[in-house]
Amino acid sequence: MAKKKDNKLRFNVVIAFVYIIGIILLVRLFSLQIVNGAQYREESNTRLTRETTIHAARGNILDASGNKLVSTTMVYSAEIYKTKVDTQTLNEALLLFANTMEANGDTYIDQFPILVEPVSFKEGVNFENWKKNRKLDENFTIEECFNYYSERYEVKIDNASDARKIINLRYAIEINGYSNTRSVKLASHISNNSLAKLNEMSASFPGISTYTETTITYPYGEMASHILGYIGSISADELEEDDSYNQNDVIGKTGIERVFEKYLRGKDGTKLVDVSLDGVVMDEYVSEEAVAGSNVILTIDADLQKATESALAQGIADMQSGKLSGARTATEGAAVVLNCNTGEILAMASYPNYNPALFVNGISSADYNAYISDSRHPFINKAISEVSAPGSAFKMVTAIAGLQSGAITVNKKINDTGRYTYYKDYQPYCWLKSGHGWLNVTQAIERSCNYFFYETGRLAGIAELNRVAKAFGLGSRTGVELPDEASGTLAGPESDAQWTGGKTIQAAIGQSNNSFTPLQMAKYTAMVANGGQNLDVTIIKDIEKSDGTKVSRNEIDSFISEKLGVSNSGENLEISEENLTAVKEGMKGVTSDDAGTAVSYFKDFNTAIGGKTGSASIDDKGNANAWFVGFAPYDNPEIAVVVYVKLGQHGSNAAPIAREIFAQYFGMNVVEVKEDMTATNEEQTQY
Repeated sequence: MAKKKDNKLRFNVVIAFVYIIGIILLVRLFSLQIVNGAQYREESNTRLTRETTIHAARGNILDASGNKLVSTTMVYSAEIYKTKVDTQTLNEALLLFANTMEANGDTYIDQFPILVEPVSFKEGVNFENWKKNRKLDENFTIEECFNYYSERYEVKIDNASDARKIINLRYAIEINGYSNTRSVKLASHISNNSLAKLNEMSASFPGISTYTETTITYPYGEMASHILGYIGSISADELEEDDSYNQNDVIGKTGIERVFEKYLRGKDGTKLVDVSLDGVVMDEYVSEEAVAGSNVILTIDADLQKATESALAQGIADMQSGKLSGARTATEGAAVVLNCNTGEILAMASYPNYNPALFVNGISSADYNAYISDSRHPFINKAISEVSAPGSAFKMVTAIAGLQSGAITVNKKINDTGRYTYYKDYQPYCWLKSGHGWLNVTQAIERSCNYFFYETGRLAGIAELNRVAKAFGLGSRTGVELPDEASGTLAGPESDAQWTGGKTIQAAIGQSNNSFTPLQMAKYTAMVANGGQNLDVTIIKDIEKSDGTKVSRNEIDSFISEKLGVSNSGENLEISEENLTAVKEGMKGVTSDDAGTAVSYFKDFNTAIGGKTGSASIDDKGNANAWFVGFAPYDNPEIAVVVYVKLGQHGSNAAPIAREIFAQYFGMNVVEVKEDMTATNEEQTQY
């Protein structure tokens, strides 16, 4: 009985609560519609609320020490929405806006192609095509076109300069399209003085408002442009692929900016703005906060990157000037510095660079065409996208293949008599036509004896050469986290169905179909230095979210595998200590012994270097690409350095560039090194 009474009491309490809520709602509704109805109706008829985007700050790109290579900063911009003001009021507001910008040294949108004082047409725009596109009378003169727009926009000002300011802004509004919910940007990067004026006198600028947005800056200028990439306005195709963007967004187009767009872009927020019908802002509030993009931290060292790029540019300039033998046509190149133990890229240069800052607000046609027409191909990252035969820089592969297969031993000597005559259809000379005489493998590497490696390649066979080369990752993409990495080609029956013994001995000295990227060559050199341990080449150290947490390495690797369709190449290579020592001693001799092909640049160097020059023939006219590959310190290798110069002619020409890079890494004072001019051109050609 007591339980029934308790349940009835609870029921009555619930009913009472419902009635109370209902009464409150009815009172509130009565207040809104009857008591204050007229007031609220008047407010709703005289103002509107529009939704605007709060642009998320794009993530920064930093070097391994935290230096900002790409920085996101906040800037002030001005935009205009359509309002219910008459034409004259709009024109007066636009003229005041233009004068305010100019008075404070700010620029604003300028898309109207007709200039005044004197009347003329902008360079780079075809007048006849413009008239046709704008559906103007084809017989109109420039002045008649100006008058047409003056009448169209009801500009009632005699001063031609002021009239153009109004026409220009009205023209921009017309061709870009605006409404009470869609704005047109009038200016960006406006100064604090202009910002204050626009905000203080907002009633004088109907429809015009200011807002903050992010912009990208490059503190180091053109440095590492091929790594970083550039951003640009999203294209129609890109917008179709991902509907989370809108047509006003920017997106990474190349390099790290493109690959890691997902992490860098952040998430935009939303702001609601109450404005009167004449465009005056009455209130605003954030409905969804923006979330900044993640910072991408690279493995490169900014100081080493700068020094590498400088050394490469100076080295090519020295070749062009005639300071280095026979390489006046050299114009392009690349250099890579790789950690021998971790596979981290410490520096990666491609020459020439380009300026990514030009793309931030849209690159001009003149600048873009200048890059496109440049025969040096500045947009191509030659460290990962250009391939070349390695020439004699490949000879460590042949040496290891011969030693590990038992075709030769560390003590076996081969007599270089000058011309190799084993195959009747292909009987090449050693680069030293008189021959080097009897040499073992260490001496052959030091002197870069072609004859020795012809014979070693024949004895080992193409299958063994390819096995070793593949283990080093040659002929396969490294899996670096950058777009457009080339695979290259490994010479052999797989790439040439008409394979012959003569082609095998060409492959043994890095010719035939062999073609690799500088980054592949850097990995190969680093693996020789570390004893054959495979390296997972990377340029990404960390990805740090805006909340301070880091993206796991597994997630990054999985993302890259899906994004670029690549994974680590190569495998651990078993090399006996005796064989490895013989090969590395030969590389040490290249830079330290009197007979070494790069000794003139390293004989006084404070750190022992293991190196190898390479001159890769590219035609039957004697032209060649220049290579230098090396590692240091010799006894405990830390870094591998590879330099590639297109049409550098002699491998020894690339050596001084590498020397400068090693000197920067080891903190040495770089001193002028005099070139050894004792060798003849003929002697230099094949190493």
